[in-house]
Amino acid sequence: MKQAFSLVTLCVLAAAFWTGCDSQPGSPPKPAAGKPVARGTIGFSALTLKNPFFKIIADSLTAEARKQGFEVVVSDAERDVNEQSKHVDNFIAQKVSAIVLNPADRVAIGAAVKKANAAGIPVFTCDLECVAEGAKIAGHVGTDNFQGGRLAGQAMIEALGAAGGKVLVLHFKQANSCVMRVQGFREVLDSHNKGRADGRVEVAAELEGGGLQDAGFRAAADALQAHKDLAGIFAINDPSALGAWTALKQANKTDQVKLVGFDGQIEGKQAIKEGKIFADPIQFPEQMGVVIVQHIGKYLNGDAFPTNMLIPTQLYRRADAEKDPALK
Repeated sequence: MKQAFSLVTLCVLAAAFWTGCDSQPGSPPKPAAGKPVARGTIGFSALTLKNPFFKIIADSLTAEARKQGFEVVVSDAERDVNEQSKHVDNFIAQKVSAIVLNPADRVAIGAAVKKANAAGIPVFTCDLECVAEGAKIAGHVGTDNFQGGRLAGQAMIEALGAAGGKVLVLHFKQANSCVMRVQGFREVLDSHNKGRADGRVEVAAELEGGGLQDAGFRAAADALQAHKDLAGIFAINDPSALGAWTALKQANKTDQVKLVGFDGQIEGKQAIKEGKIFADPIQFPEQMGVVIVQHIGKYLNGDAFPTNMLIPTQLYRRADAEKDPALK
């Protein structure tokens, strides 16, 4: 009997030793060291993955989410608000933990956002904002586009010099970010022109460039026909700026017309190095993707975070491109 009792006692003690003093019967196993606890799924509907800017956001968001224990579903809205609304419906059906959008239309996406609100799923926006009345956005991370537009205006004044001249704006009014860029750009030009008789920099035309290379080309080509004395073009992103440069090249006006873009994509930076684009206020899409996930985590934990975080741009000129190790 004593021997049997001692054997049982030893087995119990050994089990306690190997499983740890704080283990309880039926308690779940602890996650392996360094492995994040599963926290659900984030649904991300990108404006368009054909634009490298939004692809960078998608990649950085996905990488950061996995570090924090989230799975990510990435969908390409292809610039179509109806397609993006379907994405939101799918995310709701999947009962995701949070939704991130680059709104394809700042107002029309509101109906889809309200559906997610009703389902109790927080919606975050990244880069592009939703301004639809009654649509609740849990948090936004983007660029300080007004400040970036001001930098673009300063760059245009610098590029045109004492002579000044007429300027074309290639717009994309569907995006609130682009509206803010143009507002900042115009504010700086208005301030520059106030009380000035000579060297004025004035907007001669504002055309829809779609934020796309081919649409930017067509709009710029039309403007060059209508305004023979055009001195500058401000394009709200790099793809439309590169399209405008092609139009300038075909019209033999690359020396006459100075080009200012926006974004700082690798193609835009390369064009700045080659002298095609004068300067870009550059954005930081990698940072956007990381921060939006961090804010989602804080929201789900009930922690405080800035609900509207705007990241300042920096003006990137040819001198910056020439020492940029990312360029050829």
